[in-house]
Amino acid sequence: MKYKHLGRTGLLVSELCFGTMTFGGKGFWEVIGQQPQEAANKLVAGVLDAGVNFFDTADVYSEGESEKILGKALKQRRTDVVLATKVHGRMGPGANEAGLSRRHIMQAVEDSLMRLGTDYIDLYQIHGFDHLTPLEETLRALDDLVHSGKVRYIGCSNLAAWQLMKSLWISEKYNLHRFETLQAYYTVAGRDLERELVPLMRDQHMGLLVWSPLAGGLLSGKFHREGEGPENARRARFDFPPIDKERAFNTLDVMREIAADRGVSVAQIALSWLLHQPVVTSVIIGAKNNEQLQDNLSAPEIKLCDEELDRLDKVSALPPEYPGWMIRQQAQGRYPEPAQKE
Repeated sequence: MKYKHLGRTGLLVSELCFGTMTFGGKGFWEVIGQQPQEAANKLVAGVLDAGVNFFDTADVYSEGESEKILGKALKQRRTDVVLATKVHGRMGPGANEAGLSRRHIMQAVEDSLMRLGTDYIDLYQIHGFDHLTPLEETLRALDDLVHSGKVRYIGCSNLAAWQLMKSLWISEKYNLHRFETLQAYYTVAGRDLERELVPLMRDQHMGLLVWSPLAGGLLSGKFHREGEGPENARRARFDFPPIDKERAFNTLDVMREIAADRGVSVAQIALSWLLHQPVVTSVIIGAKNNEQLQDNLSAPEIKLCDEELDRLDKVSALPPEYPGWMIRQQAQGRYPEPAQKE
């Protein structure tokens, strides 16, 4: 297992992160997974044995059950891992039991600490953008949590480029702790992130944590253009995240060829492609059983060659979009032509 710096920090995290959205299976999250405590214990033990030191959850997953199950599964191994959770989603019927107000954040962090059975959270992330709360209020509350020791670092998820850049500016202006990571959707078949957010993260030296690296199971190799696929698969019951299906299946055709040549699964090719992207810090994997887990854990062993990466890049390329195509065109003439010898 390889380890990378978390953003600009000195903290090292494994290039695979174990996501626990499948733990609990309560309410809306039942369709994602329904792993009880015993099954979760085995999955967590297998992940730790493989060298993974990074775990991600959220208070909203299964209405808090995911955090409870993960906390119990880690037990005495808590100090060996980097633990991340999130705040934003609705946790009760009250008007203030959701969002990113100071009030909700301060209550939510206490609740997460109790459910996780720990006295600190390594990476506390906002789960999205709150249109009702000023970013200044949110960032000051998070900064206070870092100073209190209840949170070590802060991150964000699902922000637009302008929202993220504005938050970084506010943190610099008022000398507040800034977001060190962005958790976002990114796959070989869904590369929208590359338009604005990837250049931003490179410029600001932020870490990228990838959620749904198999596009909700679509890139597992179990689905076909004709609509065939396992009936009990998550993607068959919950068609998310949205994706350009034509481009995705064209990409899957190439992935299947590469996987067959290498004798590996299509899912491993999808994960390997992400691990080859320089902007990626850690890829969040999930599993419903040990077979899926072991398949995902083997992905870092696959080193794609330049020809394979080029094939995947071409078939999955985003259509040109302004101002990106203009920026690239104008950059071409920025360097002077070499002098011609007479």
